[in-house]
Amino acid sequence: MRRSFSSSHQTEAEGEIDITPMLDVVFIMLIFFIVTASFVKESGIEVNRPDASTAQAKPRANILIAVNAADEIWINKRRVDVSQVRANIERLHAENPQGTVVIQADEESNTKAVVAVMDAARAAGVYDVSLSTEAK
Repeated sequence: MRRSFSSSHQTEAEGEIDITPMLDVVFIMLIFFIVTASFVKESGIEVNRPDASTAQAKPRANILIAVNAADEIWINKRRVDVSQVRANIERLHAENPQGTVVIQADEESNTKAVVAVMDAARAAGVYDVSLSTEAK
């Protein structure tokens, strides 16, 4: 008496699904999205931006600089001295050459601090500088 288990073994093998190729595709897609993603750097503080009726969205605003009511300048969640703003902008611009500078100035900040940041951006070679406002 010979018993044949080949038929039951064969149906069991047919019922299994090999998910290895699917995992490979998902892993490659994950790597693709991580590499192509542009990471937005935060300025580090919240400011009360002035209202503007002609405000427009800036799609490639990657270098955010905040100036609070006490005229303190913040880049990447840390306070920066006025003399170090240009070096920070140069470094961030080297990381992302297509990025633009957006200044998030508090409505109570002095114009002198905002102009100093704008001058530092232009001295660093970034001429696309914008002021962030609240849309009405």
